[in-house]
Amino acid sequence: MAINLQKGQTIDLRKNDSGSEYDLSQVTIGLGWDVRKKSGGGFLGKLLGGSKEEDYDLDAVAFLLDSNGKVANLGRTVQTQSGQQMGLFEGDIIFYNSPKHPTGQIWSTGDNRTGAGEGDDEQIVVRLNTLDNRYEKILFLVTIYQGRKNNQHFGMIDNAFIRAIDAKGKEIAKFSLSGDATYTGMCSMVFAEVYRKDGTWKFRALGEAKPADSFTEILKSYVY
Repeated sequence: MAINLQKGQTIDLRKNDSGSEYDLSQVTIGLGWDVRKKSGGGFLGKLLGGSKEEDYDLDAVAFLLDSNGKVANLGRTVQTQSGQQMGLFEGDIIFYNSPKHPTGQIWSTGDNRTGAGEGDDEQIVVRLNTLDNRYEKILFLVTIYQGRKNNQHFGMIDNAFIRAIDAKGKEIAKFSLSGDATYTGMCSMVFAEVYRKDGTWKFRALGEAKPADSFTEILKSYVY
């Protein structure tokens, strides 16, 4: 049975309460959210379209950290088809412009720009059993694209969650949170971390809100 985690709680990803083990050959980290519905507006507001919800583009990102808790490989800069320069490509950061790690052991399944629908809105898949030993920790975060410009923040987000699912589709753990006053003005969330410990993998619920709407601002704390 999956464990519902509280902020700061840590569990062993491999072993469950019954003593059997989860299959960590491929673990899916699923993230989901709902945009809080606007209140008020009445009949006239609905008639005029004033109650229409905005689209929120939340992006799932993962940092692969070494034994020093740093991102060792920042990737390379490439030129896009439109002629723009794009950095952090094929490094130790999984994000919308570089969704698959060069080792093939961790990747994003794609960018959901609205959060609409049931279940996970974005997923990052990692093969923990075969992940290179130089990676000691994976940090999972979510940012609201152009959140500051659009005045969108986690105080407006409900039912946000992160969960871990093993290779057989069994949910191991889930950490949920909803927007409240403490998240007002916060445009990114360091949701959770997965790290090596005593020959196994641990999952820790973090829920650390940040004002930056770009993961590169958070990344500054994790580079040499």
